[in-house]
Amino acid sequence: MRRFGFLLLIVFAVLAAGLAYRFWPHTPLPENLRADRLVVDKSERRLILYADGRAAKTYVVSLGRVPAGRKQRQGDGKTPEGKYIIDYRKPDSAYHRALHVSYPDRRDRRQAAARGENPGGAIMIHGLPNGLGWIGRFHRFIDWTEGCIAVTNEEMDELWRAVRNGTPIEIKS
Repeated sequence: MRRFGFLLLIVFAVLAAGLAYRFWPHTPLPENLRADRLVVDKSERRLILYADGRAAKTYVVSLGRVPAGRKQRQGDGKTPEGKYIIDYRKPDSAYHRALHVSYPDRRDRRQAAARGENPGGAIMIHGLPNGLGWIGRFHRFIDWTEGCIAVTNEEMDELWRAVRNGTPIEIKS
């Protein structure tokens, strides 16, 4: 009976911690803030939004399912590395909104062509799959995209407001 009570206490503690993690409030960006640039540090799983030359907010992200190394070809599950721009917005994405990253650039296409491969494309910063927003912050425990950069839906709403087309983004290992 003591084991059952101890097990019940552990289950309760895990559930309480999970709920606290899921619903812990975050500090939102000011409504009128505009991003100067974005930096993604793949090894740290961080996206840093800069405004007025200073880091304004850091987001924890999920990446491609095989995050280490440069993207080489379509379907490799890697998130690209390099300097790009946010070149368009996709409100009707299969995910909660999406900001398109200008990958592949000329260099990426040239390198892929030299290997006889398709470099891929459709690299986005996006929220969670439509209908699965309830997952919230738990998505961060695994790298699950095909090469994109994923944030929670609430965070995607902030990025959607703050990031304009033409905003530079650097993705580094």
